[in-house]
Amino acid sequence: MSEIHVKDGESIDSALKRFKRSCAKAGVIAEVRKREHYESPSVKRRKKSEAARKNNKKRYY
Repeated sequence: MSEIHVKDGESIDSALKRFKRSCAKAGVIAEVRKREHYESPSVKRRKKSEAARKNNKKRYY
């Protein structure tokens, strides 16, 4: 979990911006999206294979 400390005289907007940035760096949002719905192992393997195929295609063109 990302944690920030609000500095003296810091506005809520800037503190929120720092918090969002730290969450993005830690990968919290991506992890939540990934775990939002259950994915069976076969679907995970299929997605991983498709991503590898796509990356290979990008590499050679």
